Amino acid sequence: MISTAHSLSRRDALKRVIGVSLALSALDLSSFGAVQGIGTDPNLHKKEIPWPRVLTAEEKRIVTALGDLIVPADEFGPAASAVGVPDFIDEWVSAPYEQQQKDGKVIRAGLSWIDDEAKKRFKKGFADCTPADQTSILDDIVKDKTDAHKKAFDFFKNFRDKVTGGYYSTPEGWKAIGYVGNTPMVEFPGPPPEVLKHLGLA
Repeated sequence: MISTAHSLSRRDALKRVIGVSLALSALDLSSFGAVQGIGTDPNLHKKEIPWPRVLTAEEKRIVTALGDLIVPADEFGPAASAVGVPDFIDEWVSAPYEQQQKDGKVIRAGLSWIDDEAKKRFKKGFADCTPADQTSILDDIVKDKTDAHKKAFDFFKNFRDKVTGGYYSTPEGWKAIGYVGNTPMVEFPGPPPEVLKHLGLA
């Protein structure tokens, strides 16, 4: 049994909670919201991104061309560039966070490499090559896993993941894969009979 001498009345408990709240409100807590050197997180209630974008106009053209090769327009939905994936990539590699900064170095180096490779092979930049010529470079990257193409493959894998991640987080991407979440329903019909049967529940 708890001794009444050490028990708090409801009134005393409320006084302590209010006192702690007032003490915390008097503290300057702004430093807790930021990591040294990168500032605070963006205000998610506003659409603008607080950090400057780093991709050049030519890099953005390469991102657009390469992204549309990875997710082209077809019967399932529009191309990656049509739903803002190049802007998403630019925002990602420009962000002042450790992972994004690492990705930014890999992606920007890869964009430079693939553009130089296109100029060596076809005498023009990657964004100005035909889709067939662009695809031939990608085919070599994914087929040849030797040291000669290892960095290029690491870049392509990283870039591909960002493109598909950006694309399939849009309403158009959801529709392309048949995702029906985030949709209000009058009633929930439950799992179909074949699923219940497979699980041994029907």
